[in-house]
Amino acid sequence: MEFGAVLQTNPPASRTIQLAKLAEVHGFSHVWTFDSHLLWQEPYVIYSQILAQTQRVKVGPFVTNPATRDWTVTASVFATLNEMFGNRTVCGIGRGDSAVRVTNGRPTTMAELRESIHVIRELGNSRSVEYKGSTIQFPWSRGSELEVWVAAYGPMALKLAGEVGDGFILQLADVDIAAWMIKHVRDAAEAAGRDPMSVKFCVAAPFYIGDDWAHMRDQCRWFGGMVGNHVADIVAKYGMHGTVPDALTEYIKGREGYDYNEHGRAGNVHTEFVPDEIIDRFCLLGTADQHLDKLKQLAELGVDQFAGYLQHDNKEETLRVYGETVIPAMTEHITAKA
Repeated sequence: MEFGAVLQTNPPASRTIQLAKLAEVHGFSHVWTFDSHLLWQEPYVIYSQILAQTQRVKVGPFVTNPATRDWTVTASVFATLNEMFGNRTVCGIGRGDSAVRVTNGRPTTMAELRESIHVIRELGNSRSVEYKGSTIQFPWSRGSELEVWVAAYGPMALKLAGEVGDGFILQLADVDIAAWMIKHVRDAAEAAGRDPMSVKFCVAAPFYIGDDWAHMRDQCRWFGGMVGNHVADIVAKYGMHGTVPDALTEYIKGREGYDYNEHGRAGNVHTEFVPDEIIDRFCLLGTADQHLDKLKQLAELGVDQFAGYLQHDNKEETLRVYGETVIPAMTEHITAKA
């Protein structure tokens, strides 16, 4: 199992770069960032500095969308970074949430998401592609390699992830929900004629090493609100029951609204509806052993990467304990199972 750290690009940028360097020191393979250019600093500029000051971590958005930038611009950024620093980028993408909603926009359609994945991936891999009636290719790009991982919750997005994604990003760490969604992605991949085991699976959630459960829960309650935004879209389209597990829909009954100015922020007052039970199910909290218990369950499901959100007040200590205890223990566990 690989490990990623998910950062917000809050100023100063030097702090984001420092945390990325620390993540690499502690054995993390990926550094992801939010991608909402109004709420936080522009991540692609910061990626260049992270890559310049590290040796092996891969960087990418968690997640971008087809609406904010022209698809060819997105692909060009990745191809350029790959030429500068070796193939050390990955593209996480979804239909669009905070980046589009703060400008009163809407998430893109599934058809737009599907087409954007194709265009970005082909260009990002130094290949030609049909785009707006023309065949285009970066004449300067040689040997660039880019995987595109699809973030999804709803049935149509899960199907798309299985059909075209190099990877699937699930932004919650509930073992039962993860098992259900991974099965749906694999089934979609197989129905599309793909090897279902070729799709990589990334589970992402806040991770906090500590023993003060009330404090840890309050620091991570924002995550239930963020997930709730996506769940609310699913419920609005499909209803409360049937399309996704009830465990994912029931808790948003008390949801009254959401302020994207507090998106992904500890202490977000619009997430008070999120019960402690959901935080415990969706996140990784507690001692190293408690983290390992859930990580081992996720590994049994076939999860290839755990990406931990660091939007809390114990960033350095959590990275340290993962580097010194959790990652080595998981490596040993998986090696012994092989």
